[in-house]
Amino acid sequence: MKNIYGMKISDLETYFIEKGEGKFKATQVFEWLYKKRVSSFDDMKNVGKKNIECLKNDFSIEPLEIITCKKGKDVAKYLFRLYDDNKIEAVLMNHDYGNSLCISTQVGCNMGCHFCESGRLKKVRNLESSEMVRQILAVEEDMNLRISHIVLMGIGEPFDNYDNVISFVDIINTPKGIDLGSRHITISTSGIVPKIEKFADYEKQVNLAISLHAPNNKIRSSIMEINKAYPIEKLIDAVKKYIEKTNRRVTFEYIMLKDVNDSIECAIELSNLLRGINCYVNLIPYNETSHIEYRKTDREQIMKFYDTLKKHGINVTVRKEFGSKVKAACGQLRSHYEEETV
Repeated sequence: MKNIYGMKISDLETYFIEKGEGKFKATQVFEWLYKKRVSSFDDMKNVGKKNIECLKNDFSIEPLEIITCKKGKDVAKYLFRLYDDNKIEAVLMNHDYGNSLCISTQVGCNMGCHFCESGRLKKVRNLESSEMVRQILAVEEDMNLRISHIVLMGIGEPFDNYDNVISFVDIINTPKGIDLGSRHITISTSGIVPKIEKFADYEKQVNLAISLHAPNNKIRSSIMEINKAYPIEKLIDAVKKYIEKTNRRVTFEYIMLKDVNDSIECAIELSNLLRGINCYVNLIPYNETSHIEYRKTDREQIMKFYDTLKKHGINVTVRKEFGSKVKAACGQLRSHYEEETV
């Protein structure tokens, strides 16, 4: 049975029209779900008993089950159980600009990034759009706060689940629903070139982030399997075409891995690669995990890398460190939970 949180307002309008009702019923349902946050169809007082029964027969309304939540300074890491007993994660981060939630888009991941914990579990399935929406609702209810920014950078590759991800964005962007502005939503990809090209035609001004993590093919192919399919030249070309078509700035994510991609030579090479592109680089301190041999670059070297990029005219930031004590790296909490319960 389809979960009601996976329905766009246009889908619900069609649903009610086919039931012989006015499409305004869809707006009423959306407001009950997302403004008043009811957890039962019976609580939708102005929808009508006949329509309530139809909704009960055709849709489920269950929330996600929170297995555990680990909290640290300015961060909370959630582990959820899905209907089929698979587990996913989301991370709430408190920034000076608001509350940002990093959500999962798949159970497992097939991208094979060697430094990523979630890649140790191969893709089991795509998440439905409702399962993405309910990550937001569960965290907002649990923390009693409003999430202002969404980042699709948790477990999974968003562009490997493209249709459900776009449906999810449409749902949370709806004014009658969660009403999250397009520019407060960021989709991150490891570099699936055809989907970047397709995303350039998407009408909403959603932010695009590219998980680059290396300045050349040799290093990138050694840590990211996807580079063997879509090498840096093809990736950068797709990004340039995206920027030309959308006139939107792109973020390049760059995880700092000790003695792998953090040398000054890498910084200079990265500067040359990105020169003239409307972008900025987000340097990310690595969250170490016991299962993977990569280690975090020390703060002094990160700042030398940062200064080199700045000197070469590249817009760059260093992401605030979150969650090393709450297993906040993608897949870490799920992996730890599975080990403890075996």
